[in-house]
Amino acid sequence: MDTAINLQAVYVTDLVGITILVVILATRGWNLPARKDESHILLGLLLFSILNCIADIYVFGCDGLPGLKYYYILLIGNSYLYFYNLIVGIGIIYLIIKHIDRKAKGWHILLFWIIVTTEAVLLIINFFNPVVFRIDENNTYHRGPYYLLFVIIGFILIFYGYLYYLINKLRNPSLRYFPVIGFLTPILLGNAIQMQSYGISLLPISFTVAFSAISISLQNECIYIDKLTGVYNRYELDKVLKGHIFKRKMRIAALMLDLNDFKSINDEFSHEEGDNALVAFASILSETIAAEGIVIRFAGDEFIILIPKFKGNDISIYKEQINANLEKYNETSSKPYKLAAAIGGKIFDSRHDNMDDLVSQIDSLMYSDKKAYYTDHDRRGRKHHSKKAAE
Repeated sequence: MDTAINLQAVYVTDLVGITILVVILATRGWNLPARKDESHILLGLLLFSILNCIADIYVFGCDGLPGLKYYYILLIGNSYLYFYNLIVGIGIIYLIIKHIDRKAKGWHILLFWIIVTTEAVLLIINFFNPVVFRIDENNTYHRGPYYLLFVIIGFILIFYGYLYYLINKLRNPSLRYFPVIGFLTPILLGNAIQMQSYGISLLPISFTVAFSAISISLQNECIYIDKLTGVYNRYELDKVLKGHIFKRKMRIAALMLDLNDFKSINDEFSHEEGDNALVAFASILSETIAAEGIVIRFAGDEFIILIPKFKGNDISIYKEQINANLEKYNETSSKPYKLAAAIGGKIFDSRHDNMDDLVSQIDSLMYSDKKAYYTDHDRRGRKHHSKKAAE
């Protein structure tokens, strides 16, 4: 049931929200080294949120004022507020999925488009037939019959974000730096309280608190992120091996990977191109492993993959998937070189294996694979029989 508007409370919360969001922008709290896509998503959400706070002030301030001008301000302004809640709600869930899996699956994108299209169509219809909200003859806002649909979808998105995070966190200990529960909860509470009363405005400040938590969490995570490739660094390796795995006895699959002929890429095509090769290689590994495990840049062109709570008995499937994705990259890339990797891996059980030897063991297995590669290839990546044919 609609209630009287507390304009002072609305103005205070919205102005506080704008101030916090501007501070995050000014201090570049949205800028995440080596996570450009996520940085751009977060920046867009922050800018939309500033506009949302401004629109919220205008809409509440114009509510009940006579005149056609205020009618259209209320109609357009409230439509924007509904659309903002939809877009930013989906944007946050998309950010969570992308952070966990590096990219959203096709069915996620399809689902998001269905939700956006459905609610956008309802808001367009609302201009002619007030099904979501209406502005009466006194220019006063009232919720319509489809108002609850927007609320329900919002709650579903929030709970899906919770569930998606919790399931993946059980498999990936590094998601502790990305406490989804901490920044979805303010939005959940804001939705629940505002649903009970129109007279207060909590959603803008709820989103602001959420974005502050996201920014702080991701900036904290950057300490453990390799700045060039965007995967984890050796600090995270030490934390996972010495902390999480020792405290929680489990089986773990570990692989070490090294780019073959990486020196020739640097020598023939420049160190900048070598960096590009490392970024591409890290991206391929991240997309291959997704939320199943952790990709770590160990040193130079050496990477380690850890897959906690491994239940299988064969890790060759990961080697096959990585090689297949490398081949796919080589077929579509316009680079003058091909990416190939030496891979060595083993399954460890922290209940009886010496985890201190994990790195040295997979390193030895990786070099055996590299030696086999160079048996068939010269140091510039060409097969020996091809070289002899050319001679």
